[in-house]
Amino acid sequence: MLSFGMDATSAATVWAFVALLIFIGMTLYFGVPKIIAKALDARIKKIETDLAEADRLRVEAKAMLEEYERKRDEAEKEAESIVLAAREEAFRLTAEAGASLEALIARRTKAVEDKIAQAESQAVAEVRARAADVAVEAARVLLTQQMATQNDAMVDRAIRDVGSKLN
Repeated sequence: MLSFGMDATSAATVWAFVALLIFIGMTLYFGVPKIIAKALDARIKKIETDLAEADRLRVEAKAMLEEYERKRDEAEKEAESIVLAAREEAFRLTAEAGASLEALIARRTKAVEDKIAQAESQAVAEVRARAADVAVEAARVLLTQQMATQNDAMVDRAIRDVGSKLN
């Protein structure tokens, strides 16, 4: 060993230092710091690209969110107008149906009243006809009975009346 008046620990330290200097020299000779710097630069560039892409996607997502919120608001307004129009149409149809129902009831009531009046007229006519038939039949029966009992007296009276009128 080389001994310049050093103990073993100091010699080992010197050799470790010399080895370190040789290692540093070789790394500098072969351009390891440049390789490491290029790798770090490439990694930094990739991270910056990823960050820019993430920022672009965030802005795009924010724009899409705003657009969907706007479309949702428009859809809600359109749904409200459709519901309002449907309510108005339902009220209008209900009013029309009520008016149609009232008109139908009035027509049916008038038709029933007309039928009742016609039935009354027909019944009165039938009662009158039946009453006339009964009166004629009663008169016939009465005359037949009177003629049977008073036939001779009437003939005698008629002859006297004719005789007195002729004289």
